[in-house]
Amino acid sequence: MSFLKNKRIWITGASSGIGEALAYACAQQEAHLILSSRNEQELNRVAAAAAKSGAASVLVQVLDLAAHASIPNIVATVLGKVGKIDVLINNGGISQRSLAKDTSLEVDQRIMAINYFGTVALTKAVLPTMLTHQLGHIVTITSLTGKFGSPYRSSYAASKHALHGFFDSLRAELHDAHIKVTLVCPGFVRTNVSINALTGSGTSLGTMDEATDKGMAPERLARKILSAIESGKEEVYFGGKEVLGVYVKRLFPSYFSKIIRKAKVR
Repeated sequence: MSFLKNKRIWITGASSGIGEALAYACAQQEAHLILSSRNEQELNRVAAAAAKSGAASVLVQVLDLAAHASIPNIVATVLGKVGKIDVLINNGGISQRSLAKDTSLEVDQRIMAINYFGTVALTKAVLPTMLTHQLGHIVTITSLTGKFGSPYRSSYAASKHALHGFFDSLRAELHDAHIKVTLVCPGFVRTNVSINALTGSGTSLGTMDEATDKGMAPERLARKILSAIESGKEEVYFGGKEVLGVYVKRLFPSYFSKIIRKAKVR
């Protein structure tokens, strides 16, 4: 029996990329899925494909992570339909492709509003039901830039670093409640993340980064993420040679600084 069979899995950012791949991977394990993003049309497409892949059930719930005030009511609606959430996968977010000096404060604020505050708001709204059942798993997809910053990612890296601080603290607080917290830090993954990334003015970049285009397939990453969830890992790093940056920065910070300022990250 698969470890996710009949579990209720809520995935944000499920209309494309990593979230879509996770939806199919969980569906193949016969999980009950709740799929969220802002794009209802694409969510319905993913939901139909997930149902064909073996999902026990699929619920589509439109969710805007930047609309913080709406989140508690949305969670109440979902819980009214599914009863509880066994695994919350915080995957929704937006990236950045601009130098800090060229990035408006409004863009900084929007990235934090979605990536950090939206994720925290959803987690806090789901948490009480997990505490009631004394069981659950919160999985947050951050990034290797949650461990080190790089050019053109100042606001994005800040939002991911913030997630690490919050969820490391939350993990310690929830230990006695038997609720697990896993941080997943991917490197380059072949998705539309760079196409949708915000420029300094707030417009979408609209093009695929060379590094992103050569990144890991989202389907492969989804399998690795499910393995990490099953194993109860606290923090995992996935990608190519960019993963080495975590260890180089930790052991040789000055050398890392020389490398990262010359790195090809677009």
